[in-house]
Amino acid sequence: MSKTPAPKTAAAPKGAKKTDAGADVATLEVPAPANRFADRFAPPKPPARGANQADETPRVAAKGDPKLVNAWKTKPGAELSDAEVLAMPDSEYMNAKQIEFFRMKLETLKSEVLSNAGETTEHLREDTTIVPDPADRATIEEEHALELRTRDRERKLLKKIVQSIGRLDTGDYGYCDETGEPIGLGRLIARPTATLSLEAQQRRELKQKMFGD
Repeated sequence: MSKTPAPKTAAAPKGAKKTDAGADVATLEVPAPANRFADRFAPPKPPARGANQADETPRVAAKGDPKLVNAWKTKPGAELSDAEVLAMPDSEYMNAKQIEFFRMKLETLKSEVLSNAGETTEHLREDTTIVPDPADRATIEEEHALELRTRDRERKLLKKIVQSIGRLDTGDYGYCDETGEPIGLGRLIARPTATLSLEAQQRRELKQKMFGD
């Protein structure tokens, strides 16, 4: 009698482990634990294809109000506002209209300083009476000293104003004394007597702080 061959058993999968009973049990490959330091310092993964990416193209700045941009073309320089001057294109820096604008601003500032100086003189003349109370006399003297210090600062400011008006006449106004670069309309409007750009002014103040005057 012929014997029927026994059916062959399937080969155990790779990585299988024999149990005590002899059965082949497939083992799952467990991934190695992630290294938190490797994850932290690993280079960023490239974004998936088709994923939404942030638009890195520079955005175009919104245009200013057309009324402000073109106001200088129809109005005299002395009648322009600060906003209208700031809205002027860079190519028109220190043109005739801007020179007229800053001349008016400097002349107005000069008149205010001279008016304050005249008020101080009249005030000091009125307070020449002798006050018997020592406390009141000390208070009046302190007020006079404070007012004189304020006038002294304005006297120095008046000197700078006159120099700035002279720079307008020579064509040097609006440009840095050290670098020759434009000072900028924003800085000149805030400080009409400026002769240095913001960067040059910061360097000078740093040198003064380090080495003294």
